[in-house]
Amino acid sequence: MAKNFAAIAFSDAVKALQEKHGSRKSYERMEKFNIIDGLSENEMGFISNRDSFYLASIGVKKFPYIQHRGGPKGFVKVLDENTIGFIDFSGNKQYISVGNFATNTNVALIMMDYPARARLKIFARAEIVELKDNPELLNKLDLAEYQYRPERMILFHIEAYDWNCPQHITPRFSVEEIQIAFKPQLDFISKLEAENKMLKDKLENAGLS
Repeated sequence: MAKNFAAIAFSDAVKALQEKHGSRKSYERMEKFNIIDGLSENEMGFISNRDSFYLASIGVKKFPYIQHRGGPKGFVKVLDENTIGFIDFSGNKQYISVGNFATNTNVALIMMDYPARARLKIFARAEIVELKDNPELLNKLDLAEYQYRPERMILFHIEAYDWNCPQHITPRFSVEEIQIAFKPQLDFISKLEAENKMLKDKLENAGLS
């Protein structure tokens, strides 16, 4: 995949604006030298811990369509350093993204870690794989103990990726993340409540309450 995110993203119009606003020189260096060959362990770990992402596809009327995709943490599987995939669950049956893939496989993904204020941008080519056509892949992408009805599998063959700066990302936390963060305090409160009850019981038994 030895591709360069900037080489794909920076059109002539983009470069002209960079020149106008004084950022072209630094981005020119990025475009020449920032060539990454496949996902590293850092990106693989980041992707494997996501419970959602945003997907942009392009329709025949030349409008992009942006869709939120979600599931249990880890529903997007890293298959190798150039390929990620997931099982496409049954939803509202509009099939806009899947329909767009039929005429244009180019897609863009944004994966967010809101608590860490991290954002991974990916350019990829989408591939639809029917469930019956590849049982081995289905087994790799399968999600144990998750109630869903699979319709197809979607693979993303990664062309390039880049990390965004954390500026303007507001930290947000899931219920699970909040519960984990507050667990020590809640455990401590439960311990105090138990000790308080024990002392009250002792006082009552001694006839002092």
